[in-house]
Parts: sequence; C-alpha cells; structure tokens
Amino acid sequence: MLVAFTAIGPLALNLLVPSVPGIAADLDASYATAQLTLTLYLVGIAAGQLLYGPLSDRFGRRPVLLAGLAAFVAASAASALAGSIGMLIGARIAQAVGGCAGMVLSRAMVHDVYGRERSASVLAYVVMAMAVAPAVAPALGGFLDAWFGWRAGFYLTSALGALVLVWAVFRLPETYHERRALPDALSMLRGFGGLLSSRAFLGFALTTSFASAVYFGFLAGAPYVMDTLLGLGPETYGPLFVLISLGYMAGSFFAARMSVRMGPERMLVLGTLMGLGGTVLMVALTALFGAGQWSLFLPMALAAAGNGVGNPNGVAAAISVDPRAAGTASGLLGALQMGVGAIATVMVGAVQGSSALPMTLILLGFAIASLMTLALAVRGRRAQARPLAAAD
Repeated sequence: MLVAFTAIGPLALNLLVPSVPGIAADLDASYATAQLTLTLYLVGIAAGQLLYGPLSDRFGRRPVLLAGLAAFVAASAASALAGSIGMLIGARIAQAVGGCAGMVLSRAMVHDVYGRERSASVLAYVVMAMAVAPAVAPALGGFLDAWFGWRAGFYLTSALGALVLVWAVFRLPETYHERRALPDALSMLRGFGGLLSSRAFLGFALTTSFASAVYFGFLAGAPYVMDTLLGLGPETYGPLFVLISLGYMAGSFFAARMSVRMGPERMLVLGTLMGLGGTVLMVALTALFGAGQWSLFLPMALAAAGNGVGNPNGVAAAISVDPRAAGTASGLLGALQMGVGAIATVMVGAVQGSSALPMTLILLGFAIASLMTLALAVRGRRAQARPLAAAD
C-alpha cells in the first residue's frame, strides 16, 4: 500500500510530461504557459506537504491520507474536463495537493513502524518498487497522447486514484497512535524554524532537494528539446524516460541492499558523486556533439541512479533528526524538494532556445550545490552526535 500511496503523485506528474506541447497547441497557450502544469504541480506538492505533516501528527496518518486521496481523484477528473489552460493549471494544483498526501505520509509511516536504523533500507525498497509507475508513465503518457489525446492521462489517473482510495479505506491501518496538539500558524512556523535551524536537517534536506532538482529540471526541459529541436513526437521520446527511471530503480535497489552495511552518510556521498558525474557527462557530450537522445538520456540515467542511492538515506537521516516531529519533518523535507524542483523547471524554461547546452549547465549547477550542502549535513550530524555521546 505504501508503494501505491507514494506512486500516485509522481505518476500524475510524469504521465503529463510528453503531452505539454500538445496541451499548448490544443488550449491555445504558449509552451511556457503549458509548462506551468508541471511547475505549479510541484509548487502544489510543496505547499501540501507543509500541511500534511502537522495534520497527521495531530489526527493520525490514516484519516489525513484518505482525505488527500479523495481530493486527488476529484482534481484528476476536473483536469480531464478542463476547457482552458487556466482551468487545467488550477485543477493540476489541486491534484498535486491531494496526491502529495501519500508521498509525505508514506515516509512518516515507515518511520513509525521501523525507526531510524531500518527506515533507510525500507524506504529504498518502497522507492524502488514505486519507481515502476514513473518509469512507465512517460511512455504510457506519450502513447495515450498520440492515440487518444492528452485528456486520456487524466481519466487514467482518476480511475487509478479511486482504486487506491477504496483499497486504503478497507485495508489501511493507523501507524501513529500518539496525538500532538494541532499547532496554530505561529507554532507551525516555529516548528519549521526549529528544524531549519538544525544544520543536520537543513544539510540533508538541501542535499536531497538539489539532487532532485536535477531530475525535475530535466523533466521540464527534455520535451522541448526532443519536440522542438529534434522534431520527435511524444510516442518516440516518451519511452526514453524509462531509462531514467530504470537508473533510479537500480540505485534504489543498491541502497536497499547496502544502506545498513555502509551507513547513510557514505551512501549519500556515493549517490551525490554519481549525480555530479552524470551531469558533467551530459554537459560534455552536449558541448561536443550537440543535443541528442543518447547524449541527454544516458547521462541522466546515471544521475538518476545516484539519486536512487542517496535520496532514501538523505530522507531517513533528515526525518530522524527530531523523531518527535517525524511527520512535520517529512512534510518540510518534501516541500523543500518540490520547491527547489519547481525553481529548476522555471530556470530551465527561461533558457530554452536553439541549444540544449544552457539546460545541461543548470542541471550541473544543481548537482554541484548538492555536493556542497552535503558537507553541511555531515558536519551538522557530527555536531549533534557529540553531546549525545557525552551524555551516554
């Protein structure tokens, strides 16, 4: 069930990626405006996750998750029926807010059940299995767009969301049995501020956020490069996104097997270096040979594998900084990841032109930032561990 809950939001995001050029043409909008269906989806996920954490700490994981899934189903149906680009963007934001419930609460549920020591390994297995949906989503979205039009993807997510909701109603147990008072706005800001003032939390959160931004930036820019610069249709370049998800799955599988043995910090270092290597290779190949299917997608698959290695360990480490506020930490972490990802899509959209090189340089910049903030995370974790060791 955690796999299904986690997958529903990314599925809706990835399914639409090949359809952005078609949406722009059908709804008489510019490509930049149509791209807001991706950018503001990430913003919706970021905002929603700030709320789900405190709400789940107060009311429990189960009722909050059910409410989010119901909102996702309704918004998916509204997206399918949208008659203008404005209506579609609004429905997409609502879809994101509903869909992100599973993303943030599944992480908190893993922490509830397994604690810090095993949560990285379990999260890696969940993410690896969950990656199947985003792996097939771009290819499926491309074929659905070519055969039935872009609205078919929203009908599919509405139906799948309804199935997951019914499953959860009958089978989902509650995993969090403590109850914390629902904070007011000022208390929520204090809670977020307390986490952000922790060098360990901020370092781990930013490391994973900048690494994720590489993926989201590529997700936003690749359809333009394939469609406008290379003249390929969605049914052609959609399946190429499978390579990226396969890389992510391979990295997640490695993390699931090795996280307990190697430890979160070493796994995060390895994943961050892999992400940097992939973006360096992408820049080099694009500068030497120009934009192409393999010069973009193969290096991105390596970067995605690095994200699969590092992300579960970074998430587990960040959430465990304050176990009493795991839900709030999970929500804030997810908000940072999606917020930075949204910034990456805007930056990539701003440099779209006759060359793919500016896009690849932006992705390289985020990979470098991920490596730099990792040092902050490691120092913060060691500083946090010293007083605990002295107390023991």
